[in-house]
Amino acid sequence: MAREFSRSRRVEEAIQRILGEALAGEARDPRLAGIAVTHVEVSRDLAVAWVYYALPDGADAAGVESGLRVAGGFLRTAVARQLRMRKVPELRFRLDETLAKARALEDLILQAVATDAVRSPDAPLAADEPDGAS
Repeated sequence: MAREFSRSRRVEEAIQRILGEALAGEARDPRLAGIAVTHVEVSRDLAVAWVYYALPDGADAAGVESGLRVAGGFLRTAVARQLRMRKVPELRFRLDETLAKARALEDLILQAVATDAVRSPDAPLAADEPDGAS
């Protein structure tokens, strides 16, 4: 029977789960409070793992980056304790800007809709808006 995922995909998912738990429950550095591991990619030889993380609202990106650099050994040890691998991947952290880009795009869309509503107040309403004739 064929496996659903390749070994690298299973390792990525395991590292993401382990790091998420470690950051939420074991990390004591206040700079790391509230960050979320969004995605993990491992190299073909499983020697390097790129860990993508998202910042909570109002977090200092430089402070979080510094905190992750300091906690890197602790986090790699947490991965080593739970993964049964001969060599634990080196962890490299990268800021995941997908959520920030999505928020900016959503703001632009809302701004465009508001601008259109101001320019043409007599335009027909969208299909999902009530027509007021209840």
